[in-house]
Amino acid sequence: MNVEEPDEYIDFMAKYKEWISIRRLGIRANTTPQEVVYHLAGIRTTVEGKMYPLLGIKTDVLDSFANSATQGLKKKDLPQVMEKLDSPEAKQAITASSSETLAPLAKIYLLNKLITNVGLETGIGQLGMSKIFPELKPPKMPRGAGKKK
Repeated sequence: MNVEEPDEYIDFMAKYKEWISIRRLGIRANTTPQEVVYHLAGIRTTVEGKMYPLLGIKTDVLDSFANSATQGLKKKDLPQVMEKLDSPEAKQAITASSSETLAPLAKIYLLNKLITNVGLETGIGQLGMSKIFPELKPPKMPRGAGKKK
């Protein structure tokens, strides 16, 4: 079987302290724009997942609040979800998760988590892309990936 060599690539490589991420997409004549965007969405997810913890924001605290605040809520409940963002409990979670300086960034993380938890997306993600284009499937995680040492 003769496989065509890619003409172009989208490469992403990051190494910062213990974090290493390498993503590569070889672009061939039959590579679709959807595949390129799907790959870029995966890179975005990887980067966004690291930004907040790298700053020292405790995302587990915000995740816990968001999960309890949105339990049983759906897309139609978005106004109720938005009210929770300014609740005393949300402010307490933000304070517990970050410094005063980083509180605005912690609030952005919390906003995105609340919206995502009720089934809405604020950007192009791999999950949304795979719903629109079923032929796009997330790559399988290599054995041992994601395990803490």
